Amino acid sequence: MAVTKEILALAVEMGDLLLRNGAEVYRVEDTVMHILNAYEIHDYDVYVLSNGIFASANEDREDACSMIRHVPLGATHLGRIAALNQLSREICSHECSLPQAWERLDACKNIPYNKTGIRLFFCGLGCACFGYLFGGGPLDAVTAFFTGFMLQIFLDALGRSKSSKFIKNILGSALVTLLALLVMLLKLPVHYDKVIIGSIMPLVPGIALTTSIRDLFNGDYLSGAIHMIDAVLTAFCIAVGVGTVITVFRTLMGGGLFA
Repeated sequence: MAVTKEILALAVEMGDLLLRNGAEVYRVEDTVMHILNAYEIHDYDVYVLSNGIFASANEDREDACSMIRHVPLGATHLGRIAALNQLSREICSHECSLPQAWERLDACKNIPYNKTGIRLFFCGLGCACFGYLFGGGPLDAVTAFFTGFMLQIFLDALGRSKSSKFIKNILGSALVTLLALLVMLLKLPVHYDKVIIGSIMPLVPGIALTTSIRDLFNGDYLSGAIHMIDAVLTAFCIAVGVGTVITVFRTLMGGGLFA
């Protein structure tokens, strides 16, 4: 029983880490089943949702065991997903023993996020590119770079305080809108709408929306609905943040600023 439990625990732990870092539901389920097969466990049931894993093995034998794991929705970390995919391939090709797999799993779990400076720069660069892509000029792109840079600093600060995702999206979108309007107050020829559109792109739930559509096409209706609701609520929070700041500015300036 100990061996079966350890194998099932390894498979569920890998599935948990994949799901926690943004992997698709069907890939997580497929990975868990392949690991169980690789360690010669063929009597199993695996059911994966976007925020949970249910798995059992050898139900008709004395060493039967089952596990349930709650997995909260988290940020995407493609580096960890790639490392876990490589580990699962090595397990399936019998190149990795069970103790080695646990060691590799701990290493995958501890892969860090990119350094702060890199995240700040590329968040700003992405915002600048989107601002230019949506019709802004060079000055709009520069302004979007600045607002995106400040947005990432703000999100990192909120992340350390473990604030709610909804609060992050509302305050983050409000911040970039406020910065764009303040730049416009300096009488610079900036299109505030292009700057705002480019700057809120790091908050836009593109992965959640894409994942939900893919889950729905694969027949995972519950997981698809969960991701869809998450994407819709995130978009609503962004709209609240942007709309509130613009409405307040319009009221204070009498509408003349936006003419």
